[in-house]
Amino acid sequence: MKEYDVLYTLSKCPDPIRLSELNRHVLLSQPALSRMVDRLAERGLVSRATDPRDGRSVRLSLTEEGLTVQRRIGRQHGRSVAQAMLAGLAPAELRQLEELCAKLAATTIRSE
Repeated sequence: MKEYDVLYTLSKCPDPIRLSELNRHVLLSQPALSRMVDRLAERGLVSRATDPRDGRSVRLSLTEEGLTVQRRIGRQHGRSVAQAMLAGLAPAELRQLEELCAKLAATTIRSE
């Protein structure tokens, strides 16, 4: 799940990001995130590139394989969440939940 969090976060970034930026969006300590990024890079899921503006810094992005893995896991996760929601909520409750989520999403977008 933690690996997926990193892959998902990177998939939402239009440009490569620094480890410190990634760390602000995942629930891992900086040392744990560094080790995880190392493992994901060794598996070919994350690439590292020297920051053109600061040669001491590294920027991270998903590889094509990393994006493929993220999407596959995301689809599986989405299906399992949908099944749980459909099994546990009545149609009227699902509509109410959809309205509440839309309201929360709109509030989040405005506050950014």
